[in-house]
Amino acid sequence: MQTASTNICERLCNKSIRDISWLLNIPRSTVSSIITKWKQLGTTATQQQVK
Repeated sequence: MQTASTNICERLCNKSIRDISWLLNIPRSTVSSIITKWKQLGTTATQQQVK
């Protein structure tokens, strides 16, 4: 059984930032920053601010 995230990954994993941006109708800068965050933190979840 496929989950929604598996389905999304299958469609987007081998695409360029430009292609992902076009498919999701979001700015390239957003796609790029999400990918960078994933590579650095291993997650795209919002992190708590350290005071």
